[in-house]
Amino acid sequence: MKKELTKAEEQIMQAIWSVEKGFAKDILEELKDPKPAYNTVLTVIRVLVQKKFVSFKTYGKSNEYYPLITKEEYSTQQLNSLKKKYFNNSAKELLSFFVKENKLDLADLDEVLKSIKDDQNE
Repeated sequence: MKKELTKAEEQIMQAIWSVEKGFAKDILEELKDPKPAYNTVLTVIRVLVQKKFVSFKTYGKSNEYYPLITKEEYSTQQLNSLKKKYFNNSAKELLSFFVKENKLDLADLDEVLKSIKDDQNE
């Protein structure tokens, strides 16, 4: 199982997921202002490579980076961790909390259920 990302690592991963494949300058361009320094981006990318979230292909002196885990895989991992830590590993408790906190009404829930059913039928 992959480890959890720090806030800085997650910010860089979001950019990598967005560009899909890219050099450090491409990843830096994808980040929102205030942007970190170029060297900071490279340092975080090196950590992501060590953690096996990212890999690269070398072209001369430049590396093209790409994710080894999809955004959906990481999201699922984080959600499962949250469910386990705070909701007794119960999807029902997690959903109930989410519904109450976000003040979803029955129409919203019906729409979510319809979307889930549609996804299952594909």
